[in-house]
Amino acid sequence: MARPDHTVFLRRSFSKMDQLATPFITGRRLSRALAQVVPRGTDGVVVELGAGTGVLAEPIRARLGPDTRYVALEIDEELVAHLRAHKPWLEVVQADVTDLDRILDDLGIDRVDAFVSTLPWAVFPQAMRLHVMSVIAQRLVPDGALSMIVTWMALPNRVRDLRTLLDGLFDEVVETATEWRNPPPARLFLCRRPHHNSLDEEDT
Repeated sequence: MARPDHTVFLRRSFSKMDQLATPFITGRRLSRALAQVVPRGTDGVVVELGAGTGVLAEPIRARLGPDTRYVALEIDEELVAHLRAHKPWLEVVQADVTDLDRILDDLGIDRVDAFVSTLPWAVFPQAMRLHVMSVIAQRLVPDGALSMIVTWMALPNRVRDLRTLLDGLFDEVVETATEWRNPPPARLFLCRRPHHNSLDEEDT
C-alpha cells in the first residue's frame, strides 16, 4: 500500500511534470545526505527549495537547534496544503523559487545558513538557474552551504552547464557518487563557501 506522501506526489507529478520532473519522491538515504549540509544544532536559518510532500523535513528537523528558523518553499498548491496538514511545525511558503530574493526580504531573512533543494535544476533554463543560484550565493553566510539533487535522467550537457555555473559561484563543489537505489538513481552537488562573501569582506 502506497504511503500518503507517495500517493500525493505521484498524482501531482503527472499533472505538473514541468515543475516536478519525476514521479518519485527522494529516497531516505539521499534525503539524509541532502540534510547533512545543515550544521547540527544550528540556531540560524535553513531554507528548503521545492519541499514537495516534506520528505526532507524530518531529516532536516533532526539537525536543528531550538531557535532555528526552517522555511520551506513550494509552488504547488496541493503539496502546500499537504505540508501544512502533515507538518504543522514547518514554516511553509507557497511561492515560485524565481522570486527567492523578494520572498526572503518579505520574510525578514537577510542571511541563510543552509539551502537544501530537490528541484530539477538540470532541466531549468540557464538564465533562470543563474538568477536563482546568484541569489542563493549572495544570501548564504560565509560558511554556509547548498545541497541539491541531480538525477540520472538529466541530460549530460545540462548537468555540465549547471556544474560550470556552480563552480563560478562557489569555492567548493563536491559531486557525490550516484545512489543507484534511489528512484530514480541520483547524485548530489554539495556547494560551500560562496565567492561573494570573500569579496564583500575585502571591500569592507
